[in-house]
Amino acid sequence: MAKILIVEDDESQRLLYEEELQEERHEVLLAKSGGEALKCLERALFDLIILDIRMPEMNGIEALGKITSRYKKIPVILHTAYSEYRNQSTASLADAFILKSSDLSLLKKTVKELLEEKKKRKGNRNGRRTKTLARRNEDP
Repeated sequence: MAKILIVEDDESQRLLYEEELQEERHEVLLAKSGGEALKCLERALFDLIILDIRMPEMNGIEALGKITSRYKKIPVILHTAYSEYRNQSTASLADAFILKSSDLSLLKKTVKELLEEKKKRKGNRNGRRTKTLARRNEDP
């Protein structure tokens, strides 16, 4: 069971993602802003982060920069409705970029793949990312 942090300002989406990922047997914690996500990371270790981009207080791009500078081994999925962010240089720090959809199968598949890749890296002594996972920069 993986511990996943979902960072999403829309309450209904947070709860939907929580329910879907709990059905996949993951432990899920929720944050509604980038600042709240950073506070969660100070208190607990996570196996993966799903991060929205457009949020109040601290947006996902700013949070991504802070997360990847402090927590290099935690995979991050940028999950947004806005494709224009995919070309921002900071967005390239994410392990995957997925456009939001009512069908969560791509999100759940990407979560599974990133967790499997993280597990393989953990077994690899040098701990480097293999980058075998496609970056998910294609439109659905």
